Amino acid sequence: MGAFTLALYAIFVPLNKHIQLENLGLVDYQQAWNYQEQLLKDVLAVKSANRDLPEAERQLTPNYLLLCQHPHVYTLGKSGHPEHLLLNEQELAQKEATFYKINRGGDITYHGPGQLVAYPILDLENFFTDIHKYLRLLEEAVILTLADYGLHAGRIDGLTGVWLDFEEQRNPRKICAMGVKCSRWVTMHGLALNVNTDLGYFGHIVPCGITDKAVTSMQMELGQAVSIPAVEERLVAHLGSLFAAQIAEHTHEERH
Repeated sequence: MGAFTLALYAIFVPLNKHIQLENLGLVDYQQAWNYQEQLLKDVLAVKSANRDLPEAERQLTPNYLLLCQHPHVYTLGKSGHPEHLLLNEQELAQKEATFYKINRGGDITYHGPGQLVAYPILDLENFFTDIHKYLRLLEEAVILTLADYGLHAGRIDGLTGVWLDFEEQRNPRKICAMGVKCSRWVTMHGLALNVNTDLGYFGHIVPCGITDKAVTSMQMELGQAVSIPAVEERLVAHLGSLFAAQIAEHTHEERH
């Protein structure tokens, strides 16, 4: 056995292609953020312990996919500009909205009822170690989900997320925002797909710092409300296919 082979053998860690799906329903943003942080901490603890264990004793690192909706909230990424929130504290209260500065990439965005939020907490070393590929696969899962509803969506160069009218760009409209954090190849935060979202709330921010493009929703584009559980089912199926993963659902309570 050559030295290179020995080195690979010494650092071998078994891969886990299973993703635990949890649907949190309508959940406070801070509560969901805290839960993500705890799951991230748990995964990193397993990774740290594995480094000091012989191969036969190393544990699989878990992967999670959280689905939820949030009450009205604005979140500002670490590279964002506070002035892109166009409301003061009193006006936020009048809109029954909250505001958080958070540790994902990107600028400001809105979450609220009728919007499907997906938070993957994945150890990318179980899949691939390429954050750009990760972002593109999240986008692709949304693009395929929208295609299931007859909506032709795609990417715009230099802009993260998923857009309609992304080719000719006569009236480009963002339908899904994304922002992620990655620590030692473990992800958190994720994507927000506007399904039946009240788009009026986007009028109080400069969405993702973009001043010259509109925001839309599946309901707006299709002319009718859309079943969020049905969209969830399609999105999960496409994520499982793209990541070559088995996604199995269990409840939040089953973990505790």
